[in-house]
Amino acid sequence: MTAGLLLAGTLPRLLPPEPPGLAGHTARYGPPPSGLSRRQRDALIAEVARAGLTGRGGAGFPTARKLAAVAAGHAPVVVANGTEGEPASVKDRVLMACSPHLVLDGAALAAEITGAAKAVIVVHRDVRVILDEAVADRARARLDRVRLEVRTAAEGFVAGQASAVVQWVQRGVPAPTAMPPRLAQRGLRGAPTLVQNVETLAHLALIARYGAAWFRSTGTPAEPGSMLVTVLGAVREPGVREVAIGTPVGQVLDLAGGASAPLRALLLGGYFGAWVDAAEALDRPFSSAGLADLGAAPGAGLIAALPAGASGLGETARLVRYLAGESAGQCGPCVFGLPAIAGQVERLAEGRGADLGLLHRWLGQVDGRGGCAHPDGAVRLVRSALRTFGGEW
Repeated sequence: MTAGLLLAGTLPRLLPPEPPGLAGHTARYGPPPSGLSRRQRDALIAEVARAGLTGRGGAGFPTARKLAAVAAGHAPVVVANGTEGEPASVKDRVLMACSPHLVLDGAALAAEITGAAKAVIVVHRDVRVILDEAVADRARARLDRVRLEVRTAAEGFVAGQASAVVQWVQRGVPAPTAMPPRLAQRGLRGAPTLVQNVETLAHLALIARYGAAWFRSTGTPAEPGSMLVTVLGAVREPGVREVAIGTPVGQVLDLAGGASAPLRALLLGGYFGAWVDAAEALDRPFSSAGLADLGAAPGAGLIAALPAGASGLGETARLVRYLAGESAGQCGPCVFGLPAIAGQVERLAEGRGADLGLLHRWLGQVDGRGGCAHPDGAVRLVRSALRTFGGEW
């Protein structure tokens, strides 16, 4: 670990004031660790475990456990997931545009830790040129001991799921697959594969430089560190903000200029997230623990503010219809269940005599029975809407 160039507990960590080139990046953060021995690799996995880093793509799985599982396999591969299939989120694109070398540091480091010969960085088309130029700069500087390969991500909601990213890289088809086996056991071309969100990899690069104690100097003891949050909807300055995990939801909105109108509800976590009453949520910590009893979670790092005059059920109907159209079309719960559920929510929103009993039964029949997590996320959204907007029908 190197001495920290960034003061402990201060933000931003991930987003510099101006996007730096390679020289500016190194001046800000210091040189990335490289040429790790096996002992150093094991020590770094242990440091990541002490840091408590979890995935920032939505699932929140402990990063050290994924690193250790893939490192135990033969001839592994690393895939950095910057697909960002969540339509309302732009936090990964902003990160890669502002700090491409921090993401690439993390991808190269993850490859070294796990013993992979290369890392494939799958990025949204909006930032492909930026990542290509950054990789070329690093190659000229002979910075990395592993090969970095940039791919343009597939478009579509399910394309961002880890197994879908692997299928896209391997076959050009972004179709999620059922588990097992887990990707850490058999993923890209049968090799143990680490699929990690690009923001997670950027945090990994900082932990390798500054250590676990530095990382834990912000956030909460149970959920340490910072995270990028996309704030949109009825706020004055929508965009991406970096916040300490556990920051009250209302303070996150204040960082986006505050509400632009009286608020009815907030969608927390994204399209697979949950609607909550705004008055109940504003004082809650934006963390898994802080939102749990509301049936919500930070998810992919998103807060969408719904103004008081808008129809919550109408907005939910629009989102569920979109999700029904974005399925991989591989299983009955998606092919038949989601369109039927979307139709009932539309009838409910329009006051056309929806059958609530039938809707609840369909939600139960779809939940947990899909080939991937897509139908489960849609069910979570609808159930939260029925709780939060019950007065609308």
